Amino acid sequence: MEWGFLAAGLFVGIMVGMTGVGGGSLMTPILIFGFGIQPVIAVGTDLLFAAITKAGGIWAYWRHSVVVWPVVVKLAAGSIPATLLTLWYLSQAGIEDGSHNELITNALGVALILTSSALLLKNWLGGILQARAGHPIVNALYKLREDEQHKTLATIITGAVIGVMVTLSSVGAGALGAVALLFLYPRMKGVEIVATDIAHAVPLTAVAGLGHSAVGTVNWELLGWLLMGSLPGIYIGSHLGVRIPDKLMRTVLAIILIAVGVKCLL
Repeated sequence: MEWGFLAAGLFVGIMVGMTGVGGGSLMTPILIFGFGIQPVIAVGTDLLFAAITKAGGIWAYWRHSVVVWPVVVKLAAGSIPATLLTLWYLSQAGIEDGSHNELITNALGVALILTSSALLLKNWLGGILQARAGHPIVNALYKLREDEQHKTLATIITGAVIGVMVTLSSVGAGALGAVALLFLYPRMKGVEIVATDIAHAVPLTAVAGLGHSAVGTVNWELLGWLLMGSLPGIYIGSHLGVRIPDKLMRTVLAIILIAVGVKCLL
């Protein structure tokens, strides 16, 4: 079984290295459906797995000064309190005994479908907004991001929604955060979007993962095997990614996530 966990970590690491997304989206379903791990244990372990594997990204982006820290703070102002409240609810509900596996699985299904939709529809939605410029609803959306107070509030609310989703399912900090930032902060460069999203995802998943650990829903031995596979996998994937079209990989990944998300909800 340990070699299976090592292989799973290697596979997910390669996918993350190739596409930049897919860590929580792939790892949690693999643990639940592939290895029969209790859903809440899979989520708790995967949260710390995500925090550790992405931590190196913060350092690299910080050195290049492409992290927009004020936006990270605004997202965290919503996500961290929401995460702590969700963790409190889970501990009060006795989540560690497995009695709420259905809640976790359903949350995972919804998060996977939303994440895959964000991957598939990101460019299409942007085109729709540009084509419908002048429509009252589109004008209201554009006005939202032009007003600093409204944009700040929207960013905090976005962080709160992501915080709840990530704590329940370990999914959502990557693709959903990036899509929200693309809309709210259109003047940010692509690399700034990625860097800021990762800079927010690491502390969020770390807090959520440590909270899961406090209620006994992290398998530390499992985490070790996954990391031993994922760290070299990310290195391999980053080299393979330059040879495979990014659009193709993201489309394949999105289709897989939709299928798994539907399975979680059935």
